[in-house]
Amino acid sequence: MNLIDLIDKKKHGKPHTNEEINYIVSSYMTGSVSAAQVAAWLTAVSFKGMTVKETAYFTEALGNSGKVIDFGELSNKIVDKHSTGGVGDKVTITLIPLLAAAGVPVAKLADRGLGFAAGTVDKLESIPNLNTNLSTQAIVNQVKNINAVIASQADDLAPADKKMYALRSEIDAINSDVLLASSIISKKIASGASNIIIDVKYGSGAFMSTPEDAVNLSKLMVEVGKLLNKSITTIVTSMEEPLGRAVGNSLEVIEAIRFLKGEIVEGDLAELTYAIAVTVLLQMSLFDSGKEAETYLKSLVSSGKAIEKFRELIIAQGGAAEVLDNYDKFALPAYKVECESKKNGYVQNINAHSIALALKALGAARENDKKPIDLSVGVYLNKKSGEFVKKGEVLYTIYSNDEEATKTAQRFCDDAFSINESKPPYNSLIYKIISSKEEDEDV
Repeated sequence: MNLIDLIDKKKHGKPHTNEEINYIVSSYMTGSVSAAQVAAWLTAVSFKGMTVKETAYFTEALGNSGKVIDFGELSNKIVDKHSTGGVGDKVTITLIPLLAAAGVPVAKLADRGLGFAAGTVDKLESIPNLNTNLSTQAIVNQVKNINAVIASQADDLAPADKKMYALRSEIDAINSDVLLASSIISKKIASGASNIIIDVKYGSGAFMSTPEDAVNLSKLMVEVGKLLNKSITTIVTSMEEPLGRAVGNSLEVIEAIRFLKGEIVEGDLAELTYAIAVTVLLQMSLFDSGKEAETYLKSLVSSGKAIEKFRELIIAQGGAAEVLDNYDKFALPAYKVECESKKNGYVQNINAHSIALALKALGAARENDKKPIDLSVGVYLNKKSGEFVKKGEVLYTIYSNDEEATKTAQRFCDDAFSINESKPPYNSLIYKIISSKEEDEDV
């Protein structure tokens, strides 16, 4: 077999066999083919695409390129949730303790952020001493002990995906549904999860620009899951504006804590957390109706069981659980700047991408994997879409450690807010739910 011939085959839009896909991945990992050759193949895939079967072959090859976590008797019950990323998206932190409190074993392998959005690992590491660098055995033990773990992806899990992703980034081969789907699902194969929930976001603060694009990616992932005997449900959600009010690492963890304590009972964060949690419980046939499942989940929050499960997770991973009761235990920024509205009116929209640029200016997100980020800074949205604001009333608050960065962030935030006299209609975050078990569900 020869990679040059396989590049030519894909350039002409012809499908690969399973053996050919495995040859490409294994040859790259052993170094028997050059990065330039693999880059040429990835470029051909970006332009010509792959069939669903090819995508499944590639996904499986990536996922099996290293260790696969074995949870033993729990293997068929393990849930992993993934988000394609967005501004202010802290749903992993609200969701995992809630599901664990419901008796669902959740093993979440999370990432650090790159670009405008910080990752779940970055956010959790704002909790003093919390360790996300867990061994495979530690991950298994923690799930068996407390039903929940949130850990960074070890180097021996899906190493081919890491290597391919780095190369894709170098050659700008990121915007490909088949390559994106393969990357996401391969990590879930390595994590040992059988039940996979993927939040596919679209909008100004997301990778996919339109709901139609997000639906196409979702359907591909569900079909790949079927071929690989994985139960995959995707939830297509809007990221036109930041999720929740807090954007920034420690600020987002605090907001997640407040939700788990029952202090945030409505709004987009609560809506999406409960929607995904309900979907998981229905996917696992634990409840017959969504309404019944949601009532149960809300009881776990109001009874304190959800926040106690998060406390267990923090303690198990060496973190300072006192942050749950005293937010001053988080690193605090030097400046708190309350920015006022310049006019009366209803907030129509808050552009997520503009808020993301403000976060980058403050240092809350990294431009490359070598650059450290500031876990203490961020933006708090005092007003959200649909809410009325008076001239002179606080519209948003900037938390910063640098005066010049504060001024830059303020310009981006001012541009983000759209305000006028009429109250905008309510739009649900959830556009569509796509599952291998049933027909697409429009929301």
